[in-house]
Amino acid sequence: MPSDAQPLHFADLRHRVGEPGFRRANLALFAAGVATFALLYSTQGLLPLISDAMRLTPGQASWTASAATLGLALALLPASALSDRFGRTAVMTGSVFAAVLIGTALPFAPDITTLVLLRAVQGAALAGLPATAMAFLAEEVHPSALAGAMGLYVAGNSVGGMGGRLLTGWTGAAWGWRGGLAANAVLALACAVAFRLLIPAARNFHRSPVDARALARTVGGHLRNPLLVRLYALGALFMAVFGAVYNTVGYRLIAEPFHLPESVAASIFVVYLVGTVTSATAGRLAERLGRRGALYVAIATTTVGLLLSLAENLVCALLGLVLITGGFFAGHAVASSSVGRTATTGRAQASALYLIAYYVGNSLGGTVGADAYHSAAWPGTVVVGLTAVTAAAGVTLYATRRALADRRGADRRGADRLSADPVAAGR
Repeated sequence: MPSDAQPLHFADLRHRVGEPGFRRANLALFAAGVATFALLYSTQGLLPLISDAMRLTPGQASWTASAATLGLALALLPASALSDRFGRTAVMTGSVFAAVLIGTALPFAPDITTLVLLRAVQGAALAGLPATAMAFLAEEVHPSALAGAMGLYVAGNSVGGMGGRLLTGWTGAAWGWRGGLAANAVLALACAVAFRLLIPAARNFHRSPVDARALARTVGGHLRNPLLVRLYALGALFMAVFGAVYNTVGYRLIAEPFHLPESVAASIFVVYLVGTVTSATAGRLAERLGRRGALYVAIATTTVGLLLSLAENLVCALLGLVLITGGFFAGHAVASSSVGRTATTGRAQASALYLIAYYVGNSLGGTVGADAYHSAAWPGTVVVGLTAVTAAAGVTLYATRRALADRRGADRRGADRLSADPVAAGR
């Protein structure tokens, strides 16, 4: 076939809406997303129980959550490179089943050191899904159906993140933290099996060798782009707030003045659904106010939520959590979507770098926030959150001032060219 006909042939092989392959790909990636994020956040809803059982401070227990996100962050770029060499399906399958296997060992961890190490390895194993799933969909799903397929995959991530926290929290309240992790592993195994049975064979993947030098050049170019670096910083700072709050909110709700039962405190992760709504509306907000305007709204919403959460009234505290969650997801949606538009080459690596910053922010914010809670109770966590959100405001304000300066400079250059041209100046 002539080379100029290959793009049409390639498009014809992609799955379209209504085709069995399209439905199977959607369901498979939805199941994989549930498994991935249920496993990634499996200990977050169990942190108070782990603290009690092992006599740990919140900061020490929080490492069971932070180690997984840190391991995932460090493995994202290598996983994306391996998928170019060995195939998307192979990397995703190996990733999810390796993580499930480690998940089955977690309930038997004899001490906190073993548990943290296993979680770090599990996070690294999970990197194959977020590093590869979107590339698989882009290759195998027709462009006319790609937005819907991506949306369903992201929905699976949200359902897994929320469902995993709820499942472990509820079962942990009944059977202890080991029982909570065992139930989570069973859920993830069922989703992993469904993924493997449903995923259609790749028809458009083209193997390419891993070129470490080319990868390093691409990554270096992205890190020298000031706008991309600011977006990476925003992702890390927003996630630091989120990690600090959600690693400690369970401790707060079971302590004075609320004294909620463990099972009720675990239900707080239903608030995670707010993120689904705000992520969907963030695009419209950015269209109306501009990217930086939407970021200012997200920062203000998160700040108000943090301050409101200080109230010792349960309704106010929960409303504060809703605002924090909504502000975080709005800021994350604007920053992450801007990465793809900003990077003109190496978009996969640009997105991977954003995710690395995002998960490193989660790890650091979660651990520092938990240590602050141990030292100063909930106000300590709020101070950590306010520090991160203030830094995010500073990054956004700097970007605004740079944009205004660039615009004034362009206007002056235009005026100078006009005055230098006698015809244009009307002379």
